[in-house]
Amino acid sequence: MMGKTVASEENGRLTKWLKDKRHEKGHTMRSLAQVLGTPHSFIGKIENQERRLDVIEFLRYCEALDVDPYEGLALLK
Repeated sequence: MMGKTVASEENGRLTKWLKDKRHEKGHTMRSLAQVLGTPHSFIGKIENQERRLDVIEFLRYCEALDVDPYEGLALLK
């Protein structure tokens, strides 16, 4: 049986990758949230592993950062 994935090692790697990419692209949590049309607390919850992204959110997040989602998914192998 699968446990909760929000605190999983894989989710930790993915959220660290997203945070690193956000920094590389020069975004603050607020500026990325503005691009996504979400509250900045949404970004904080993702990066602190309090909330996980669904597939569509992940793709939009990657698009907002102009990064290849496959690069992030490769970390989950």
